[in-house]
Order: sequence, then C-alpha cells, then structure tokens
Amino acid sequence: MIDDIDESQAPLLDHLLELRTRLLRCVYALVAAFVVCFYFADDIFSILARPLVVAFPPGQGKLIYTKLYEAFFVELKVSMFAAFFISFPVIANQLWAFVAPGLYAREKRAFLPFILATPILFTMGASLAYYVVMPTAFKWFLGFEGNKGGLQLEALPGTGDYLSLVMQFILAFGISFLLPVLLMLLNRAGIVSRAQLVQARRYAIVLIFAVATVATPPDVVSQLMLAIPLLLLFEGTLVLMRFTESADAKRKAEEEAVIEQAPLLP
Repeated sequence: MIDDIDESQAPLLDHLLELRTRLLRCVYALVAAFVVCFYFADDIFSILARPLVVAFPPGQGKLIYTKLYEAFFVELKVSMFAAFFISFPVIANQLWAFVAPGLYAREKRAFLPFILATPILFTMGASLAYYVVMPTAFKWFLGFEGNKGGLQLEALPGTGDYLSLVMQFILAFGISFLLPVLLMLLNRAGIVSRAQLVQARRYAIVLIFAVATVATPPDVVSQLMLAIPLLLLFEGTLVLMRFTESADAKRKAEEEAVIEQAPLLP
C-alpha cells in the first residue's frame, strides 16, 4: 500500500518541482529586466511622457511632484512596468513549456494561433492608445486651461498621476484588444457559438460601452476611441467564426463519410 502511494505521489512531486523551476526562471527574467530598466528609467519615462509633450504647446509642458519620494517611486513603477513587457516572452515561454506536454498534438495546433495573436493584438491596442488616443485626449484635457472667472486655470499634472493615467490607457486598450482571442477560445471550447453571439449582439454592444466607460478616463473621446475598435473586433470575430465553424462542419462531414465507406472488420 505504501509503495502504491509513493508511486502515485512521485509524478505530482515532479510536476511541482518543474513548476517551481519555471516560476523561478520567470522571476529571474523579471528581476534582470527590472535592473536594466531601472538604469534606463529616465529614458523610458521620456518615452511615456511623449504624448503629453506633444499635447502641450512647444516648450510649455511641465510635470510636478508634491511629495519628496514621489519621483523615486515613479521610477520604480516605470521600471517594473517596462520590465514586465520585456520579460513577457520568457514568462509566456515558460508557462507554455509547462502546459504543452499535457496537450495532444491537435490541441497544441489549435492553441498556437491564439498564442501568436495575443501579443500582436495587445501591441495593436497599446499602440493605438499611445499614438492616437493619449495625444488626442491630453489635448482635449489641456483645452480647459485659460481664464475662468478672472482666475488663471493652468494644468500642472503630477508625475505619479500622469504615470498611472498612461498605464491605465495602455493596459485598458491592450487587454481590451484581446477580445477576439477570448471569444474564439470560448467558441473552440464549445461554450458559445456564433449564433448565440449574433443573438446577443445588442447586449454585447452595451457591455463594450460599459467596459470602455470603466477602463478609460471619464471623457467621451477616450471612451469612443476604445468602444469603436472593440465593436469592429467583435464583428470581425463573428466573421472569423463563420469560416471556422464552416470548416469544422465540412471536416466532420468528411470524417463521417470516410467512416461510413470503410469496410466493416470481421
């Protein structure tokens, strides 16, 4: 009885040891990237501050910090934020290497497109936020400067607040652009079908606008710039589902035809 228990526990212990090893590799990659990014923290923050520099009139941009330690913690946040993106390929590779041995070859082929599409879609969303949405939103925010009731209203954004806003924009758009991956995975798993999504389109539109309202700052411009691409991605996913479901149905019909035509074994 003891031998049977030991033999049954050994594979589990092997998996736990492998998981521990791969998690440590992820931590090492993140720490190494953090050290490098902390050295270049000023350069990275300059890149993140570029949309605000463009929004201000030439030579008039200014960031302040009201707490003595705020600038230092901003550099830490910038370094960690950049380190995660730099080390993400290593982290994703280690997680995939841990999960992949438990999948069949067909399942691996099914997951591969989603694995490749995830960083591409996230980068597209983050790029849209950085190059289009943030400059437009910041110019709109700065439009409230001027004389208000005899008082001069001037924008003096704090360093920490600005970094939090930039991170919110990038993460909100990057993660939201993963909507096609989520819907296709649910479809491939048999949880939802294209017909169900088409029937629930009106609720999906309401949900998309609700997500855009929560994920972006409370201005109509940012919300529309997130909601409209998400609606296009949703409709594009429905079109892609039509092709995949048709291909699956055709392949299933061919397999059934082959089985029916196969001679019965004695």
